[in-house]
Amino acid sequence: MKKVVIVDDEEDGRTLIKEFLQDFPNFRLVAEANNGVDAISAIKTYNPDLVFLDIQMPGLDGFEVLTHLEELPNIIFSTAYDEYAIKAFEVHAVDYLLKPYSKERFKLAIERLDFDLQKLGLMANSMYAEKNQFPSKILVQKNSKLVSLSVEDIYWIEAYGNYAKLHLKNHFYLSNYGIAELETRLDPSLFLRVHRSSIINLNKVKEVHKHLKNYFVLLLNDNKIKVSRTYISAIKNIVF
Repeated sequence: MKKVVIVDDEEDGRTLIKEFLQDFPNFRLVAEANNGVDAISAIKTYNPDLVFLDIQMPGLDGFEVLTHLEELPNIIFSTAYDEYAIKAFEVHAVDYLLKPYSKERFKLAIERLDFDLQKLGLMANSMYAEKNQFPSKILVQKNSKLVSLSVEDIYWIEAYGNYAKLHLKNHFYLSNYGIAELETRLDPSLFLRVHRSSIINLNKVKEVHKHLKNYFVLLLNDNKIKVSRTYISAIKNIVF
């Protein structure tokens, strides 16, 4: 049974979704909201699998609601305004229902549901990136859900094939992005590439050791990261 939250400032809009949803017994309505603030509360409380989300609402709009969530469900936008369609799909929404829509169109949206964590992660991080040039929070996969991670808690990043390991103090998360992509997405004043396989958080550096022509960065959690010759100049540039 998949949990559903309906968010729409118009009662008629919520009623129509509830009516069409009756044809899908594996979906259970757990909450409704008629504004952005209550939507955030309902989603955080019930942790739904799917949210039908209006865009223009009192307080916060639908896109702003998403930036306040630590874990993202699947989103189907339901709105009377067609000018937001491109933006909706840019953040990887499941579908965009333009009011008034038919039962057949509603069914198609349900059939497009893809409970894929990587897709949700892309959606979430797109929202964070839109809110800030360099995000202070990102979503990472933990078992079967996505959890919010403060970027400042990352000690270093390690290349891992086409992916990357985000090392925290005592554990790591696996990112869906490679290290080269992460280098462009993270604040360069905070994260420094020191090896083709390593990026360090400058705020987590305890010491830098030099042995002959080699440099090693010792982090606050006592991880030791080698600096390759290609990136030695990056270290020297911050020595005063």
